[in-house]
Amino acid sequence: MLRLVDSRSGQAAELPAGRVLRVGLPGPVTLRALVVADVLARVAGRGRRQVRVTAAPEFAVHDQDWSDYGIRPFAVEDAPAGDLAVVTGGGGDGRAVEVAPVAEEAGWYALMANASLDPLGVRLALLEVPYGTPFTLTSAGLIAAVERLERLRGSVAEWATQPGRPLDRGYVDEAEAAFADDLDTPGVLAVLDRLAADPEVPPGAKLETVVHVDLLLGLDLVAAIGRA
Repeated sequence: MLRLVDSRSGQAAELPAGRVLRVGLPGPVTLRALVVADVLARVAGRGRRQVRVTAAPEFAVHDQDWSDYGIRPFAVEDAPAGDLAVVTGGGGDGRAVEVAPVAEEAGWYALMANASLDPLGVRLALLEVPYGTPFTLTSAGLIAAVERLERLRGSVAEWATQPGRPLDRGYVDEAEAAFADDLDTPGVLAVLDRLAADPEVPPGAKLETVVHVDLLLGLDLVAAIGRA
């Protein structure tokens, strides 16, 4: 069961009950808040809940093509409301998840635009740090995240050439437990790193396990399969 820290009490609690979960992002909305809300929606959706995400129109990021960052469609409303709010820097009425701000080193966005780096590298960089921890997104950090993403995709593509095997339930359970623990995405990524290095798990099982987990991370880790 997914448990998130409520910014009002500082205590972890289960999601509000109900078949439909409404997640609101009151403005200004940052890219990090959108990524957190997207992962939240994916994790809650795996628990057979319908999730509706609404965001305010006062976006505080440059690019407007959110699908480039793996963010699935959401509604835009002047006053988004929900059972749970995802906020940056405090605020929000009712129960809220507080996302820490990201400081942006001058030039990283230009690096993205000029070098044609994969925007999912930005998503990975954001997922490498707990969502409540402030950090600075630097050009060097972005390049490192893109390189890590390409390494993961390369491993997945290699595993895909081997005989198929069922996913490894032990690693899946570890990853899902990390997601359930306040969306611990750094913990999930650590699980994938250990899986990749585990000689006891067949390549086909590694492939199926990563595909299963990546449906929640949203990093398109299968992108390199079939490339020459």
